[in-house]
Amino acid sequence: MHVPDGFLDAPTSLGTAAVAALGVGLALRGARRELDDRTAPLAGLVAAFVFATQMLNFPVGAGTSGHLLGGALAAVLVGPWTATLSLSVVLLVQGLLFADGGLTALGTNITLMGLVGVWAGWLVFRAAQSVLPKRLSMVAPSAAAAALVSVPLAALAFVGLYAVGGQAPIPLDRLATAMLGWHVLIGLGEAAITGLVVSAVLAVRPDLVHGARRVRESHELVIRDEVRA
Repeated sequence: MHVPDGFLDAPTSLGTAAVAALGVGLALRGARRELDDRTAPLAGLVAAFVFATQMLNFPVGAGTSGHLLGGALAAVLVGPWTATLSLSVVLLVQGLLFADGGLTALGTNITLMGLVGVWAGWLVFRAAQSVLPKRLSMVAPSAAAAALVSVPLAALAFVGLYAVGGQAPIPLDRLATAMLGWHVLIGLGEAAITGLVVSAVLAVRPDLVHGARRVRESHELVIRDEVRA
């Protein structure tokens, strides 16, 4: 998913850079509402985990490999605004120190993984929570579903950017088929990892999981009503 330098033309890269800058600016404000003294350390741990797992690829077939995007996972654990900041820091460090994604394509990569990946995952997660039972045990499956959907959506977003300003000699239809097909498989791996990690954190500290707040608050209201009755 990391886009290299020169894969998109200059106007498209500048456009995604502007979108990324706006998104990060909004995230700086939004993260203040999501973080407190208890959850701030978790944001650092999430960024470190996403950084480490993005450096590890797993095979998906035909010589192709994938890695965790981490957008849905980060959004569920620490909130979407904080997740956008975490992914942006990860991508910046990867581009500067490891040449993983080009610097001129940094805005593109933040847009795809830090914005589309995070927010598509978060919206799917909230949609799943709205239809599934309001139980703590449903948080991890909802997060897995969010991860599964967010990866191919980010891939489709890249195909859209390539249609506007692609510079590589690759037919658009072939690119779209390959990106969507492989990223559905990558999404399955991401869903498994996301579900396991969220389950592990919930088992130890459910109070730190941002995506579990509404469930816990609804349970607390029910308990209070029962006590009053």
